[in-house]
Amino acid sequence: MRLAAKRRDVWADLADSGDWESRPVFLSGGMTEVIRFGQGEPIVLVPGLAGGWRLLAPMARLLARRHEVILYGLRGERVPLIHSGEETIQGYASDLAALIEHLGLERPTVLGVSFGGAVALELAVGHPRLVGALGLYGVEPRFRMTLGATIARRVLEGFPLPSGNRFLNQFFNLLHGCKPEPGPLADFVVERCWETDQGVMARRLRALEHFDVTDRLWRIDAPTLVMAGTRDVIVPVERQRALAGGIGGSRFEVLEGAGHIGFLTHRVAFERHVHRLVRDRIGSLC
Repeated sequence: MRLAAKRRDVWADLADSGDWESRPVFLSGGMTEVIRFGQGEPIVLVPGLAGGWRLLAPMARLLARRHEVILYGLRGERVPLIHSGEETIQGYASDLAALIEHLGLERPTVLGVSFGGAVALELAVGHPRLVGALGLYGVEPRFRMTLGATIARRVLEGFPLPSGNRFLNQFFNLLHGCKPEPGPLADFVVERCWETDQGVMARRLRALEHFDVTDRLWRIDAPTLVMAGTRDVIVPVERQRALAGGIGGSRFEVLEGAGHIGFLTHRVAFERHVHRLVRDRIGSLC
């Protein structure tokens, strides 16, 4: 499914900043794409399972009104990182740690959504000295392999799907938490998600199967914000509330009516909560 030209125009001013820097960065034998724009305290955004940094672009532009925003491509996204062996969340977190050090960032705010939330959590427990503040959305401390996730991974691994496949599009629609209204937003989400190779999606689902930081949450020493949508059917709100309860001193915020992609559908409220996290983190240093 392609975004119709007249609908693309509606989202063009949200998805494209018009004032960002994109450049390749080499990490441990591979290369990834890094995009930086805005000014102020830095926020590193960690993308989800599908859609790459472009799915986060509308939120990034909003955050960039008051902060410097750094987007990057996960391994396998457009410009793949060269790596060997089985992919793990720890591997993705190591990529992120190397990127933060390469860019010379001093304990930035790290904000992860969905799969990116798992990566951000793993970074915070494995490399706590690199994280100044931690923002999370749509994640829990241990991945629960549901029947739907199992079926999705098997299909992605074994059956080449044409772009616009109805099966996968229905899965993407679940991200809204309800049947989305046809229009620019629904088309934008589907188009961005199809930009991620289905084999990459399958490998990321497989990596999530072994993700569990439950017994290491105590290692997080940065101010932490956990946000959840009341209509999130991928990671229900109560599981995310439990995550917040396991992180000492964390703040929990609910986005009423939001699904798994509340960072798009409720981006004004989302941005407000993230800005407060950064502001409070700066205040704690004074």
